[in-house]
Amino acid sequence: MNHEPGRLAVLDLEPAKSDFLSEAIAGLSRRPPTLPCKYFYDERGAALFQKICDLPEYYITRTETAILRLHAYEMAQYIGPRSELIGLGTGAGTKTRILLEELEAPAVYIPIDISNQQLRQSTALFRRLFPGLEILPVCTDYLEPFDLPAPERNAARKVVYFPGSTIGNFEPEEAIKFLRRIVDLCEKNGALLIGVDLQKDRHVLERAYNDRAGVTAQFNVNLLVRANRELGADFNPSRWRHYAIYNSGEGRIEIYLISEADQTVHIAGRVFHFRPGEKIITEFSYKHTPEGFTALARAAGFEFVRMWTDDARLFGVFYFTVL
Repeated sequence: MNHEPGRLAVLDLEPAKSDFLSEAIAGLSRRPPTLPCKYFYDERGAALFQKICDLPEYYITRTETAILRLHAYEMAQYIGPRSELIGLGTGAGTKTRILLEELEAPAVYIPIDISNQQLRQSTALFRRLFPGLEILPVCTDYLEPFDLPAPERNAARKVVYFPGSTIGNFEPEEAIKFLRRIVDLCEKNGALLIGVDLQKDRHVLERAYNDRAGVTAQFNVNLLVRANRELGADFNPSRWRHYAIYNSGEGRIEIYLISEADQTVHIAGRVFHFRPGEKIITEFSYKHTPEGFTALARAAGFEFVRMWTDDARLFGVFYFTVL
C-alpha cells in the first residue's frame, strides 16, 4: 500500500512495462497479429475514452447511465444494506456514484482500475462525496487474478459491480472463466451487477465504433503511440487506419488497425513486417442476447435474478447471485 504523505493510499499493482512489452511481442508474432486492448488506457487513452462516451453515436454509456438513474433504487434494494461494493473498471465513477447514492449504509467501496491517474482522481472525489465510506482503491489489471485489500469494516455481503460492457472483450469460454473468478471474489452470499451490451442492428453498432469525429480512431491509434513511448517501438501512426466492423456470425464488433503501406516496425530488437492492408486486431467486443448471457453466467456459477434495460433494448444491466 502506498502511504506517501499528502497523497491517496492506492494499492498499486499496475502492470509493468515488461508486461506490455512481452504481450505486444507475443501478439504481433501471431497470425493475424494482435495488440491487447487493456493497454488503450494510458493517460491520453483514458481522456479520449471519456470523449467517446459523450459522442452522439456511442449509445453505450448514456444508455447504461439512464438505466441506472431510473432503476438504481431498485438495484440497491436487491443489494441490501452494509454491502462491500467491488467496482471493476469503474473509470471516472459516474455510474458508481449513482448506485452508491442509493445504497443503504454501504460499508466499503473497492474501486479497481488499470488507469492509476483516473483511479486517484475518482477516489479523491468519492472521499469528498462519501466521507463516511471506507474506500480502498486498487490499481491493477483486473482481467488477471488479483487479491483484494482487507477492509477494516465488516460487510454483510460482497457485491461486484462491473459496468460498461467490458465483459464483451472476452471470448465466450474466457468470459466464463473470468466470471468464475468473480464468483470466488463474491463468496457464498455475494452478488454481481454487470452491464452487458445487447445484440442489435449492425448499423447502430458500426456507427458507435466509427464515429464521424474520428475520436475512436484516435483512441485506437494511440495504442501505437503508447508502444512507441513506453516500449521504444517505431510505429508510424500516420500509416495506420482505424477500422471497425460487426461480425454477425460471431456476434461481435471487431476493431483493427490497418497498415496503409509496406512497412517494418522494430520493438526491443524484434522486427515485424506489415504489408498494405494487413490488420492488427486491437479489440473484439461481443454483443449478447439476454438469454445467451444468462446461460453464460450460469455456467460460471451465477443465478439470474433480474435484468433492467432501456425501451429500445440496446443495453442490459443484469443482477446475479452466487449459486
